[in-house]
Amino acid sequence: MEHEARPVRQLWVDDEKGRRRMPDPVRRAAVRALLLTSVTMIQGMVAFFCSITGSWLAFPVTLTAVASTVVATWSVLDVWITRQVWRQRNGVVSKPSSAARVPRAEKRREDRAPLTEAA
Repeated sequence: MEHEARPVRQLWVDDEKGRRRMPDPVRRAAVRALLLTSVTMIQGMVAFFCSITGSWLAFPVTLTAVASTVVATWSVLDVWITRQVWRQRNGVVSKPSSAARVPRAEKRREDRAPLTEAA
């Protein structure tokens, strides 16, 4: 009895989803925010356990945890700001809507048009 041919299975199959990959600057900011937030959470736990045990490290670790909280908050805001800036520079091409103001040059041409027709 010979070996039967088995169907070849792929190890990696890309799942086509509607979401695209984040732009590089936004991804960098998100990774930075994730790392800083996780370090801040670890520092918070260490500060908590040091204060429970009455260790002399409780005060310095608490101070650094508070400072890290400020930095982590800024890094999360940085993700949002970077995303908005990237969208403005490289994102959707905006076109003026029908409610947009008429440019001055076109308005002047319209104002001059009746004068040239009358002459």
